[in-house]
Amino acid sequence: MFAIGEFSRITGLSVKTLRFYHEIGLLVPAVVDPSTGYRRYDARNVEAARAIAALRALDFPLEEVGEILRSHGDEADLIDLLQRQKERLRDRIQREKGLLSSIDGIIQNEKEARRLMEDASYKVEEKEIGAVLIAAIRMRGKYSDCGKGFAQLGKRAGRWIRGKPLCLYHDCEYKEDDADFETCFPVHQGVKADGVAVRELPGGRFVSLLHRGPYEELGRSYAKALAYAKERGHEVLLPTREVYIKGPGMIFKGNPRKYLTEILLPIRS
Repeated sequence: MFAIGEFSRITGLSVKTLRFYHEIGLLVPAVVDPSTGYRRYDARNVEAARAIAALRALDFPLEEVGEILRSHGDEADLIDLLQRQKERLRDRIQREKGLLSSIDGIIQNEKEARRLMEDASYKVEEKEIGAVLIAAIRMRGKYSDCGKGFAQLGKRAGRWIRGKPLCLYHDCEYKEDDADFETCFPVHQGVKADGVAVRELPGGRFVSLLHRGPYEELGRSYAKALAYAKERGHEVLLPTREVYIKGPGMIFKGNPRKYLTEILLPIRS
């Protein structure tokens, strides 16, 4: 017979773990002194402890470990259980790969936003932008409803997304309740998602201005960009675009004073 400390050393299981396993009935000592509560373990306990450790190392849940010990006595009996555990682990690996990709995306987005904040002059400029494949949901309603569109896109096309979210605005004036706009993400080829339109968004020449601050203050930056276009005789085309370089994050809403939005007005001279 082995005292609990000796048994701990033999099996590599901590005393705390051995007590817990006893409490849940997973590894019951051979003898428990009724007057002192001291636990004593025998050779059969050693064998059971090693089996438990091996199954836990394969990440079997404790409740399954107990059932396996009660119902099986040979590894040949475990083929189906091991196959099922293999599938569970494979699914978990895929989920964790997705999590790693999401974390990488957050890191990359924040690094890019920080770089743009440091480098940006916040002056109006003209730039050429190439065509890009987008997944989009066209909506009518309040501008604040765009968050719902982005949420749907994230669920339906998330693994194909490869760029910053943007909105296309199809109205030439501000509309309070019946705005016509599209929430969009640049995507990889081959995206297929119900309720999502996938098409090439044409490129062209644009008046561009980086706006730093809350969305409620975008109007002043639009005034600046539109004045620039008018002064140079440019015709502003539709749809206009907003690219959300930095906004509310996946974890925190953040400080709206640090939001960074690029206003893009397609132009024809």
